[in-house]
Amino acid sequence: MKIIKRIVPVWLVCAAFIAVCTISEKFSDFYIDKIFPIVTYPLMYFSSLFNFSVGEWMIVIGLLWLAILFITVILHIVKKVRYAVLYYKITAWILTVICVVMCLNCFSLYHHSKIYETEDTEYNFEELVILRNYVVEKCNEFSLEVERDENGEVLYEGNMEETAKSAVKALSAENPRLSGFYTTPKTLYFSWFMSQQYLQGYYFPFSMEANINGIMKIMNKPFTMCHELSHTKGFIYEDEANFIGFLACINSEDIVFQYSGYLGVLNYINNDLYKAVGKEEYKNYPAISSQVKTDNEFLSEDTWKDVEDNSVLNTE
Repeated sequence: MKIIKRIVPVWLVCAAFIAVCTISEKFSDFYIDKIFPIVTYPLMYFSSLFNFSVGEWMIVIGLLWLAILFITVILHIVKKVRYAVLYYKITAWILTVICVVMCLNCFSLYHHSKIYETEDTEYNFEELVILRNYVVEKCNEFSLEVERDENGEVLYEGNMEETAKSAVKALSAENPRLSGFYTTPKTLYFSWFMSQQYLQGYYFPFSMEANINGIMKIMNKPFTMCHELSHTKGFIYEDEANFIGFLACINSEDIVFQYSGYLGVLNYINNDLYKAVGKEEYKNYPAISSQVKTDNEFLSEDTWKDVEDNSVLNTE
């Protein structure tokens, strides 16, 4: 078939591209530094024209397309359907486009040089204790300094999305990959579904958007926005995105962002200490305040109840 002769070469080129990225870290770095911004800018600019997540609705359309494809296959088996062959051809080209986009905007990003070398990330127990206690102290302090409403919830009156963009872009002085155009973080319409998967954010390579869970507690949002924005700049690894999100937040002049930055890494560091010393000895270290624990929750009890009441399937 003609379509196979046209599609197979594209898939082979994609495979060769990823192979080169895998073999050569320098090539991957060159691609991310020089080519990736050019490839992704049109997608980022286009998706930024809309105040909703384009990627989210692309997923919805994709699911509908698959449903129609399934029905078409069944009908075609039972009885020949005129449009079936055309539908199959279009589906094949859609899969090819998906392959190309994933190679350019996702798979290739896993082979760049790291922000820091592995040996530089090793630490001993004493350093872990110092870092953990410092982060706990900062969280406890910020929990008392941020503005709150009558229910004790953190208030934020600024433009969080723009602040997040500025915070990450400010790091470009030290890392040029973080310069250039930024898409505006968007709240997902189906945030309840994200919550059931315990997801705070999502990077969508087909629209180059930084998406966040809109119903999670507010203190999760600044860190998550900065984290997802770093993905749009080619930092695909979660630990590196966390690192950039942390630096962006704590270097911001916005106190809510600073607090969110420390909260964003608190669980990782605190869990490491807990695993290292055990339950009884852990009690001897500075305690995380009850307010910090409340601010650090994923969803409030009322929101969780709404999610469970309005979802088709139980989260468990």
